[in-house]
Amino acid sequence: MSRQTNETMLITEINPMSAISEAYRELRTNTHFAAVDKPAKILCVTSCQEGEGKTMTCANLAITYAQEGKRTLLIDADLRKSNLHEVFLVTNRLGLTHYLVHKQSLEQVTIDTHIDNLWLLPAGPIPPNPAELLSSNRMDALLQEVADQYDIIIIDTPPILIVTDAQIVAAKSEGVLIVIRSGRITRNALLRAKGKLEHVKARIMGVVINGKKKSSNASRHYAYTGVV
Repeated sequence: MSRQTNETMLITEINPMSAISEAYRELRTNTHFAAVDKPAKILCVTSCQEGEGKTMTCANLAITYAQEGKRTLLIDADLRKSNLHEVFLVTNRLGLTHYLVHKQSLEQVTIDTHIDNLWLLPAGPIPPNPAELLSSNRMDALLQEVADQYDIIIIDTPPILIVTDAQIVAAKSEGVLIVIRSGRITRNALLRAKGKLEHVKARIMGVVINGKKKSSNASRHYAYTGVV
């Protein structure tokens, strides 16, 4: 397998037996079973503010699904400050904006990450109207198309308390995870984020707490918990 990835970010690829990787697998399991009737196939990931680890969560969660044998697509829908192309060390020359604006095909803008069963749709160049593009019929068409081709779709979106983009994508998704950094975000901020998602009738599946120590001698890891 080619190691064309940012090894500082993708612990589930470089050390799948680590405690952190196991935490991501637990997140995958909890996410899958959060819905009794129908597991979420299109999953939106957001945060309250910047710097809480949502992009790292998206990437590593996607890898765990791919390692399980699921055809997995990562979509970078953060059209204001995209990062997933840097995590996987691939070009951002073509991406979601080209699909939405120039109507290029999904095959033209999707990249093989060289991790088995994992593909990436980068954001592409930053557009002047991100919210309008994400709320367009063309975005609806994209989600319908990828749902037919992939087993799980994970979408990275901007922080929900900063711009409306995450609300737009969440309303089109089948489930939403909120990533927060332990000790940084207040309960009030989390409740505001929850309220914004409930306003668009998004299906909130839970909260991912980043930076919470499992024990005194354990590495910092991601843990899954219910919505506050």
